[in-house]
Amino acid sequence: MSESIKRIGVLTSGGDAPGMNAAVRAVVRTALGQDIEVVGIRRGWNGLVHSDFYQMNSSSVDHILAQGGTILYTARSKEYMTEEGRAQAVATCKLLGLDAVVAIGGDGTFRGALEMSRLGVPVVGIPATIDNDIGCSNYTIGFDTACNTAIECIDKLRDTMQSHERCSVVEVMGRHAGYLALYVGISVGATAVLIPEREVDFDRDVIERIRQSRMLGNTHFMIVVAEGAGSAVEIGKRIQEELGMDPRVTVLGHIQRGGSPTARDREMATRMGYAAVMALVNGELNCIVGTKAGDLVTTPIEEALNQQKHLQMERYAVLEAMHAKNK
Repeated sequence: MSESIKRIGVLTSGGDAPGMNAAVRAVVRTALGQDIEVVGIRRGWNGLVHSDFYQMNSSSVDHILAQGGTILYTARSKEYMTEEGRAQAVATCKLLGLDAVVAIGGDGTFRGALEMSRLGVPVVGIPATIDNDIGCSNYTIGFDTACNTAIECIDKLRDTMQSHERCSVVEVMGRHAGYLALYVGISVGATAVLIPEREVDFDRDVIERIRQSRMLGNTHFMIVVAEGAGSAVEIGKRIQEELGMDPRVTVLGHIQRGGSPTARDREMATRMGYAAVMALVNGELNCIVGTKAGDLVTTPIEEALNQQKHLQMERYAVLEAMHAKNK
């Protein structure tokens, strides 16, 4: 057990994700239980560059378990990306007497953590991103809530699409990963789902899907597209040109980042926050907490950043099987 960890910083960085507050709460309360002081760093790595921090205690995290967003705020720091900015961040850590930093966020957050660790400040990362695209972890905080938010919105859209016998094109987040789009698409019974991991053949993946669905007697159609697979607006225009329909386009955008976290995200964030602090207590530094087969594991930051996460295309096969041709 490490006795060198007496005071730590905690920050949230990058895109916010529901459950970040639950992770912050777990870090603070676990650390205090281990006689470790906690300093809250506002606005991610930018907070270390500009000395934006405050002392945290148990009451600092009262009643935040159910809150979306992050009480520590978040930002992407261009200054931290410079050598001078990182030097200033390290100087802040030394001034505060921080023995380590717990960083909650996604890939960009962890790249910042790697730079910090190389400059001598130990870091432990907690994956929180609605894209669920961190290679060293099967699950990332915020994914379940974002899925449920998108599903609720699409279910409501379907009601009006069915009433007017229309086609709806819904764009969900996922610049480089289609986890959210595919999970949501299966859950809402989408006519078609477009994801960045699979090259889009518009005639095969959209036009023919709509035609087959119409032949089966359906009069309303739901197309779910990950933002990295194409523009929902452009897809809507092509559907109109090729099928003579008048699609309604909805871009869900940042609504997917908000809302009270689901039970899964609250529980997972709490477990990961606890595991991050205990990793520091046990002398396991410069790593990322993640899940493998339901268990919490740690992976060295550099190794974790070199891991790629591959979408389970079995899910796409399931989606296709739900649209068996009329025979």
